[in-house]
Amino acid sequence: MGLLELFILAVGLSMDAFAVSICKGLAMPKISARKSAIVGLWFGGFQALMPAIGYLLGYQFRDKITAVDHWIAFILLGIIGANMIKEACSKEEEKEDDCLDIKTMFLLAVATSIDALAVGITFAFLDVHIIAAVSFIGVTTFIISAAGVKIGNVFGTKYKSKAEFAGGAILILLGIKILLEHLGIL
Repeated sequence: MGLLELFILAVGLSMDAFAVSICKGLAMPKISARKSAIVGLWFGGFQALMPAIGYLLGYQFRDKITAVDHWIAFILLGIIGANMIKEACSKEEEKEDDCLDIKTMFLLAVATSIDALAVGITFAFLDVHIIAAVSFIGVTTFIISAAGVKIGNVFGTKYKSKAEFAGGAILILLGIKILLEHLGIL
């Protein structure tokens, strides 16, 4: 996996965290660099941790699943991407909350990084330098999430669903690319 593909994947994975960061910024009457950094650290940290855990889990089964690894990556990324698109198209409004306590942020960070766990499993079957990959994903998510707080505070929910939709589409397209490469079509 090249740097461009990794960047596209990192951006796609960070869209859930970006959407929640926008909601956090929207709910904050006054934001600060400290509050943006707290949100970015929680989301970026978990977006880095979860694929590392997924990689370790997937690596244990790597030898047994190598023949179908591209299908696993395709299916997992497709499901994750489709779910993000479904949430983006949903008319259900998420509750706005400016609380940054440990319990709230932990639950949000886990919820927004479950897809990164599944991606980590796919990393075990691909040619990926895991430490560089998870670091890149974490830093990208930190920057995007910290910016999301500011954007949410300024622009509100106008772009939230569009960001989530784009993230889902990116993950689906990446899954298709992986499948086509392994089938020898690309």
